[in-house]
Amino acid sequence: MRDVQAAKPMAGSLQDASLFQRIGRFLDEQKLSPDPAHYAFAFAVLSAPDSELAKAVREHTDLDLRLTRQDIERLGGRVVEGPPPALARSAADTAGPSLADRTDSAIALVIETQQQVDGFAQIVRTIQAETEDFGHDLAKSAAALTQLAELDEITRITSSMIARIHDSEVRLALATAETDALRSKLAEARDTARRDVLTGLPNRRAFEEAYAARDAKAGPYCLAVCDIDRFKRVNDIHGHSVGDRVLTAIGQAMAAECAPHLVVRHGGEEFAVLLAGLSLSDAAALLDSVRAVVAAKRFRNRETDTPLGTITFSAGVTAIHAAEPAEAAFLRADRLLYAAKEHGRDQICAG
Repeated sequence: MRDVQAAKPMAGSLQDASLFQRIGRFLDEQKLSPDPAHYAFAFAVLSAPDSELAKAVREHTDLDLRLTRQDIERLGGRVVEGPPPALARSAADTAGPSLADRTDSAIALVIETQQQVDGFAQIVRTIQAETEDFGHDLAKSAAALTQLAELDEITRITSSMIARIHDSEVRLALATAETDALRSKLAEARDTARRDVLTGLPNRRAFEEAYAARDAKAGPYCLAVCDIDRFKRVNDIHGHSVGDRVLTAIGQAMAAECAPHLVVRHGGEEFAVLLAGLSLSDAAALLDSVRAVVAAKRFRNRETDTPLGTITFSAGVTAIHAAEPAEAAFLRADRLLYAAKEHGRDQICAG
């Protein structure tokens, strides 16, 4: 009897965990922070799937559209900008730094270490060059001294010094080689920090750095925000592992078709493209050709050989204004993406 009674709360915990996971996915899909106000709204939607609120949310999100602030407030919810206050207050005392903070710290440490290694390598090379020159000069002096028999002792000491200098040169050469190897590994670590683990594409950090470093002389620049159509259905029907492979395949196809322009996985099923040296019309034409290539692919579940059907993406493309911050350009492209979704998906909307 005690075993049966002990099992009851465990079953309830599993149900709560499932709801908790669905709430987490809902917040992630709608780009909402884990603020208590957002959590309460998500709980109200997901805990009562037959309610009018849940039906209203489904009608909107079935179009692959995220809920806007106006949508949430119209449905009785409340949107809080930034991280949840309670989480911000307790982070230092409980959970410690966030994953983003830890990633930023790790990258900063890698950059600082690489700068120190670069400086050390330069010092080693300078010492090596100076030691080599000194060794040559000393060898010449020793050769001259050997012609004077009365200076045998000085010659012996000088020869000993030359041998030690040669040994130091060998050690410095080894230190230089080890330093170069370490620099290579640090460069690889920096690249890894800017690459999406799933798709192998550059990530959002790489996009932000490329956007900030763009050369005005290489312009004009355009930004495209792309989103896979009805991707949630792929995950729901075929599972997340199949969805991950679809994400990777489409991301790699986009990168190949858009080369040499930068294609990054910006998050979830969303990709961003930074196009240099193209007008808005040319950028839209390029994205439309990529869209056609992806739409022509026929994906299958390799475990069951079940066809996944046609998978497409929609995109919003906009011209980047001079000195425009990334957030402003991205917001404009995101709105154009919504317009493409609302007009039937599988299309490019430029503006």
